[in-house]
Amino acid sequence: MGTIDRGIRVLLAVIVAVLYLADQITGLAALILGVIAVIFLVTSAIGFCPLYSLLKLSTVKKED
Repeated sequence: MGTIDRGIRVLLAVIVAVLYLADQITGLAALILGVIAVIFLVTSAIGFCPLYSLLKLSTVKKED
């Protein structure tokens, strides 16, 4: 997982947290977005996304 990809995932997780804490999202939407945010944080921390592996995707820059 590339650096930009990891940063975007963390940023999205932070946005979800802020929206939740500001009571802008509640109920089922908050639960679903919260789970996705946690997944984003975990995959960013370990630098690996199982879905990318299954789809054979990579966001790591290739050196020329």
